[in-house]
Amino acid sequence: MSACAPIRATDPSRPQSGHQAHSPPPGPRRSFRIAGADVSAAVAVFLIALPLSLGIALATGAPLQAGLVAAGVGGLVAGRIGGCPLQVSGPAAGLTVVTADLIHRYGWRTTCAVTVLAGLAQLFLGCLGVARTALAVSPAIVHGMLAGIGVTIAVAQLHIVLGGTPQSSVLANLRALPAQLANLHPAAVTVSVLTLTLLLLWPRIPGRAGRLLRRIPAALVAVAGATAAASLSGIGVPKVDLPSWSSHALAGLPEGPALGLTAAVLTTTLVCSVQSLLGAVAVDKLVAARPGLTARVKRADLDRELLGQGAANIVSGTLGGLPVAGVAVRSSANVNAGAVSRNSTMLHGVLVVIAALLMVPLLELIPLASLAALVMAVGIQMVSLHHIRTVTRHREVLVYAVTTLAVVFLGVLAGVMLGIAVAVAVAMHRLARTRITHEEKEGVHHVQVRGQLTFLAVPRLSRALHLVPQGAHAVVELDGSFMDHAAYESLQDWQNTHTAQGGSAELTGRRTGTRTLTEPAPLHEEHGESSVGCRCRPWTPWRNHQCERPQSAPDTDHPGAPGATGPGGPLGPGDRSGHQLARGISAFQRNTAPLVRGELARLAREGQRPSQLFLTCADSRLVTSMITSSGPGDLFVVRNVGNLVPLPGEESGDDSVAAAIEYAVDVLQVRSITVCGHSGCGAMQALLDAEPGGARTPLKRWLRHGLPSLERMADKSRPWARLAGRTPADAVEQLCLTNVVQQLEHLRAHESVSRALRDGALELHGMYFHVGEAQAYLLTEADGGKVFDHVEAADRAV
Repeated sequence: MSACAPIRATDPSRPQSGHQAHSPPPGPRRSFRIAGADVSAAVAVFLIALPLSLGIALATGAPLQAGLVAAGVGGLVAGRIGGCPLQVSGPAAGLTVVTADLIHRYGWRTTCAVTVLAGLAQLFLGCLGVARTALAVSPAIVHGMLAGIGVTIAVAQLHIVLGGTPQSSVLANLRALPAQLANLHPAAVTVSVLTLTLLLLWPRIPGRAGRLLRRIPAALVAVAGATAAASLSGIGVPKVDLPSWSSHALAGLPEGPALGLTAAVLTTTLVCSVQSLLGAVAVDKLVAARPGLTARVKRADLDRELLGQGAANIVSGTLGGLPVAGVAVRSSANVNAGAVSRNSTMLHGVLVVIAALLMVPLLELIPLASLAALVMAVGIQMVSLHHIRTVTRHREVLVYAVTTLAVVFLGVLAGVMLGIAVAVAVAMHRLARTRITHEEKEGVHHVQVRGQLTFLAVPRLSRALHLVPQGAHAVVELDGSFMDHAAYESLQDWQNTHTAQGGSAELTGRRTGTRTLTEPAPLHEEHGESSVGCRCRPWTPWRNHQCERPQSAPDTDHPGAPGATGPGGPLGPGDRSGHQLARGISAFQRNTAPLVRGELARLAREGQRPSQLFLTCADSRLVTSMITSSGPGDLFVVRNVGNLVPLPGEESGDDSVAAAIEYAVDVLQVRSITVCGHSGCGAMQALLDAEPGGARTPLKRWLRHGLPSLERMADKSRPWARLAGRTPADAVEQLCLTNVVQQLEHLRAHESVSRALRDGALELHGMYFHVGEAQAYLLTEADGGKVFDHVEAADRAV
């Protein structure tokens, strides 16, 4: 809940939970406990945070205690208030360039004041509830910003690694680099090389010993190893100097030009907020990948996270600490170490505070060159090859490159603003770059549209369409992924007019067959003969599809409406359902039929040529076209109670299902058959609850075809089917899965199926649809075809 939400008044009508009279006294309150997983995770994060906090403080030119203050405050304040329980906050490498520039321009005390003001700005933004707006920034801009900051960090820290002092800008550091290389300090270089070697090799130790040793963070091993080597060998290198806390500088009143300070506050707010919010989204993905953790850890509340980061920056700046933001390295380590609540983040902050107060003599043994090498490695890692490949694949490398170079040479705020401007220009160029041509071939007029069809292209589209004479046959070829409403209406109006004047029009895609004009949105690609390169999209999503009208406002204008009265009084349930059916048909004729008439006319001319026989349950919640993203003519569907496939034979068989199978395989020549079960199947529940004897009703006689599935599940010698690697939730789900496997065996007993399988002309697929999760699973070849796995991870059939 947002901290800015009004406090809800107590409802006097609601029973209070206090101690009631004449009742036994309440038991003792449970003491506060921290899970063991949170303790171990906190220790792991603390061991990573300690050297990194000192290294980032060194890189910014701030007092080294400032890094420890920010780490402690980030863990305690942001960890307690923030909306992402497992995200760890502290001094971040992404803020290094911003903070270093502030210290160079205005001094340390004013930098602390800027941090406080940035925290207040974050609180304000959190109260406005605009946290998700930050996610609208193009990933190419964010990655480019981080890459530019990483380059700046790496170039600056390289001077300390070589034994020198960094300059105030990237250009100055690059100009001074040749002189620095000519004047190396062997002791500093030796410590730095040792740190980088340990940092690189420690995660790559092989074998069982490596698995145990890798539990110790590589950053801690690298700094500790370099520190031990420097102390034992007596190498003379500058080391960490932590002055007394009594002389630690706190925030002061900001001094400097108002415009410059305003830009500094905006820059700090932008970088802190965007990095923290993107980190929270990344942590959500890590949590979702850990089985069982999603039930204990809620999804991130981004507005609350922004409030928590703002509060942490206010406290950190007031106490003389660095700016605070969510840190990806520490957050991922926290999740991977097994943290289950925000207690791990807060405990890590407590450990940092204890270390800052009690471990000063030990910290002062750390060489500055070792910390500089550690931070330089972090900066290099911020230039991610994975991000570069991603933006290249999405044709946004120009935005990425411009943002990176602008951040390096102009600063973070100017770089981000320039990146946004380039991103907008690229988007406008893509929208406006639409080629529309007209040509006539053998009496057919072809209008080709290449690119996105928006209002900017409507005048050119209209001119091309008016070149088609009345009564002619026209083919409009659309090659784009988007069509806005203005273009849609222009195209639809022309199509209606041209058809009314005796002409004909087909709308197609460059790689597909005939398509129908659909509502503006991503255009629907039709199913071709081959699935290779298919760009099919689902039918329009729906929600609240029953469209039941409230009883308080019946439609009494229609004689068959609910609540209306007929000659015999109020209409019965059958009349109401009849009206609902008529209303649905009327809506189809009015809204849908004009859009699909052309496609259905083609299917009527060509006949049905489905590629799949889809055998599933008659359950009303299974919408086969929706869960398979298919349209008219794609599936030959057979539905019955329990998705059963009776064995062939005069006594046990069922002519209806057997006839459908024979017709689909021999006449329609389908290439695959899918048996699809689903969660909460009433037929499987009836099988489990069935008692011997009793009346032989039609339902019981039909369900006898499911008895082999029941016997298969009871057979201890057969391994049970599993769902995405987990055991089924209950006996009903286990029987649903087992039934799919059993019915696939029944399919093989049919002569037409076995013959097509021998000829290699047919494939069989098992599928399970979990209704409540809206998740489909395919039966894979794993473990002998007993595992139903996610479609993304298992796309093989049995």
